[in-house]
Amino acid sequence: MPGHPRAEAFKTEGNKYFKDGSYKAAIAKYKEATAIDPNVPAYWSNMAACFEKLSEYDEMESAARSCIKADKAFVKGYFRLATALKAKNDLEGCIKALESGLAVDSSNADLKKMKKDLTELQRAEQVAAFCRKAEDQMQNGDIPGAFKTLELASRLDAGNPDIERMMSRVKPKFERLERERKASLSPDEVHKERGDDAYKAANFEVAIEHYTKCLDGLKRTGKDQSDLAMKAHSNRAACYKQISNFDGVIEDCTAVLEVDPENVKALVRRAQAFEGVERYRFALQDVKTVLSMPYAKVGKANVDMCNMMQHRLNRTVQQLKSSNV
Repeated sequence: MPGHPRAEAFKTEGNKYFKDGSYKAAIAKYKEATAIDPNVPAYWSNMAACFEKLSEYDEMESAARSCIKADKAFVKGYFRLATALKAKNDLEGCIKALESGLAVDSSNADLKKMKKDLTELQRAEQVAAFCRKAEDQMQNGDIPGAFKTLELASRLDAGNPDIERMMSRVKPKFERLERERKASLSPDEVHKERGDDAYKAANFEVAIEHYTKCLDGLKRTGKDQSDLAMKAHSNRAACYKQISNFDGVIEDCTAVLEVDPENVKALVRRAQAFEGVERYRFALQDVKTVLSMPYAKVGKANVDMCNMMQHRLNRTVQQLKSSNV
């Protein structure tokens, strides 16, 4: 909708200056328009366009945010904001602005194209970063690390000639090192690795068999509390979780927690398993233990999950108390 007549007159003058390339004069007119009526998004949008022409991206961002504030349904405001943030190399903020705009108009061609281009730019930058990291790892003799980094790069850009060229140098060395490493493994370590391979292939029953053989062997040699045993218990618990064997999850996680009482992964898995077998108070106790630990140790994903679980479990426990009254 048109704004105040005087504000519209200033806008018209600003548009003339814009067409003539007099961007600072245009900005002055748009500012006069916003001073009269700050709720017309076009004034702010046009001002942002002028700042873009002048490569003044901080000011462009500010004008674009004012545009969105004036009218959250004015899609061009999101495009202006995304353009400013991209120019400032704030790619994460740019993506958020584009997604906010697409939430208003999911079919907007300008927003969709910019998001596609930006996603491709981010992917290319990530691939380049992986290649640089792999090159450094190779020079430092970290062949397994370089191989893993190049595998990550390949998932982002399969067939990339730079990745393939580097992989042709790394893979033979990695395979030789792997053969030497596996030849030196103990039988228990072999079972643990075979369990890992089966887990990655989603063959959970087979993985459980190998982890069990690993743990049985370690128990016979008195190494049932070793790091290898803890890894096998943790991984077998993950397998049991996948097939909904909650009692198995609880048993393996408890074995880990007896050695490492603050193992976050084991506490979270055991809490989920306790909930699965309707032992809600035990689940709540594990969740509270996790939430009492330092945020940096627990991590955002686990904190968010445990907060949701705590809310759900508290409600369930209260309902059970009420039903027993």
